[in-house]
Amino acid sequence: MDIHSPSFEALSELADEHPSNYFDVEKDQSKLIAFYLPQFHRVAENSEWWGPGFTEWNNVSRAKPNFEGHVQPNIPRDLGYYDLGNVETMREQADLARIYGIGGFCFYHYWFSGRRILSTPVDNFLKSDISMDFCLCWANENWTRTWDGDTKSVLLAQEYADGDAEAFFDSIADALGDERYIKISGEPLLLVYRAKAIPNAGKWFAIWRKRAQQLGFPGLHIAVVDFYDISHPNEVGADSLVEFPPHKFNGPQSRPDVLPKITNSDFKGGIIDYQRVVLQSALRDVPRFKLFRGIIPSWDNTPRRQDTPVIVLNSSPRLYGAWLRYLRAYVRSESPEESGRLIFVNAWNEWGEGCYLEPDQKNGLSYLEQTLKSSFYRKGADEESGIDGARKQLFDALTHEEGSDPASGKASPAKRRAKLTLYTPSSFSQKIAFALRSRPLMLKIAKFVYVASLRLRGR
Repeated sequence: MDIHSPSFEALSELADEHPSNYFDVEKDQSKLIAFYLPQFHRVAENSEWWGPGFTEWNNVSRAKPNFEGHVQPNIPRDLGYYDLGNVETMREQADLARIYGIGGFCFYHYWFSGRRILSTPVDNFLKSDISMDFCLCWANENWTRTWDGDTKSVLLAQEYADGDAEAFFDSIADALGDERYIKISGEPLLLVYRAKAIPNAGKWFAIWRKRAQQLGFPGLHIAVVDFYDISHPNEVGADSLVEFPPHKFNGPQSRPDVLPKITNSDFKGGIIDYQRVVLQSALRDVPRFKLFRGIIPSWDNTPRRQDTPVIVLNSSPRLYGAWLRYLRAYVRSESPEESGRLIFVNAWNEWGEGCYLEPDQKNGLSYLEQTLKSSFYRKGADEESGIDGARKQLFDALTHEEGSDPASGKASPAKRRAKLTLYTPSSFSQKIAFALRSRPLMLKIAKFVYVASLRLRGR
C-alpha cells in the first residue's frame, strides 16, 4: 500500500484514536451512493430560458451572503468550474469519488413524455469505460422557472400520458443492462423522486417490473424518495423509501433559537440547525419496511433562491463524519443482505443547493476524507455496541463539536434528545405543511398554530 494513499491515512488516524484495537479494524461494506446533478453543461433549453450559455455555475457564482458569516459564493477547488459535456471530467470525478469511498453515482434522469434534457453526461458515461457503479433517479417534477417547484411557471410539464409508462422504461433499458448498473438481489435499482405525482403509480411500477423481467432480470427494485407526501412504500407499490435530507428534517423543530444577524433586507428564507437534523436522523425509529438511509454534508440553496433559501447552520466535516459512522452502524445492524447495504449521500455535486462532497475553497477534501475515515470500524467493540452504541458516540460528537449548537447553548445530549422527540412533527403534520406550500399565508398561519399548540402543552 502506498503510504501516501488516503486509505493509509485513514487507518493511521483510526489507529491513533484506538491503538489497542488497531488490528481489529474492519472495512465497512456499506455502499455509498451519491446523487449526481448533470446540470453543468450547456443545453439549448437553458440558453433559451435563462440566457445564452447558462449552466448551474451561473447560479453558483452570483450568490451573495445573506447574514454575517454566511459563506457565499462557494468556489470549487480541485475540479474547478467544470463542463460535464466533457466525459474526461466525469472520469476525474469518478476517480476522486472512488478513492474516498463513494461506491456509485445516482444520476438524475430528466424525461418528459419522450423528451429528454440534460442527457449528454449520462449518455457519454454509458459509452465510456469509467469505473463507477451507477443507478438512475427519475426527477419527475415539472421543470419550472422559479427553481422551487412553483407550478405556475412551468417550462416543461410531466404529462403522464397513455403509453408514457412503457416509453419511460424503454428509455432507460440500455442503462439497466449496463454491467455497472447497481442491482439489489439481481434486480436493477430505480429511484423515483416524486412517486405520488404519478397518477396510479402502482400501475406504472407493475408495467416497469414486467418489462424488466422481459429483459431477463428477476424484477425491478423501485425505491421512491421519502418525500413530504409519503410515509410507506406500499402507498405507491414501491419496494423501499430513500431518505433524502433535508426533506422531513427542516421543520420548526430544526430551527435554532438564536439566529445570525441578517444583512439582506429582502431575506425571507428559513434557517435550520445541522446538529438538530443529525439528532432527528439518529432518533428515527427503525421502520417495518425497507428504508435506505440518507445524509447531507450541508445545505444552502442561496444560489438558486437568493432571498428565500433554506440554509443549514453549524455543519462541519467532523460532524458529517460522525453522522455517517452512525448510519453505517445502522446499516450493518439492519441490512443483513449485502446488496441492500446502501446509504445515499445528497449529494456529489449539488453546488446550487450547497450540498456537495466535491472539494471547495473553504473545506478542501475534508468531507471526502471524513467519508473514507467513516468506512473503518473496530471489529467486536463497535459490533457489540450496535446501533445504541453508535448513537451514543454520535451524541458525544455533537456535545463536543467546537462552537456547537447556538440553538441550545450547552444543553446536555439528553435535553436535546428530549426536546427533539417532543417537537418532531407527525407524518400527517408534514403532509399538511407540504400541501399548503402554494398558499404562503395559510402555511404561515398553520405553522403559528402548530408552534403555539406545542407551547401550550409545555413543549
